[in-house]
Amino acid sequence: MVVMLGDAPLYAVIPVTDLERGKRYYRDTLGLALVRDGAEEATFRCGDSEFGVYETPYGGQAAHTLASWKVADLDAEMTELRGRGVVFEEYDLPGLKTVNGVAEDDGMRAAWFKDPDGNVLCVNERRPD
Repeated sequence: MVVMLGDAPLYAVIPVTDLERGKRYYRDTLGLALVRDGAEEATFRCGDSEFGVYETPYGGQAAHTLASWKVADLDAEMTELRGRGVVFEEYDLPGLKTVNGVAEDDGMRAAWFKDPDGNVLCVNERRPD
């Protein structure tokens, strides 16, 4: 049987410098379900997908978004996350400006934040056309 990638679930991994701290952040701060707790990697469930975090000295070195959650209500999600201690980034760059942590463009609203290692994460909402 040939596996077609378009039909296979995607499993992403996020590098962290301290696995225990990473697990606490993704489980306790972001409220994600920890489904596998290994010695070298932890797996979390988000909707119908999963992703892992693993320990490496290279955690937090990517300057770009590593993961983005599609949410139905960005404002409600941001309120909940702020209540858990998440701080949203503010950007004033060519092509990307946030107001109160939110960028709006082309039918999408998005907000970025960082995990304890500085990995850039995002929550975004698509508005109906």
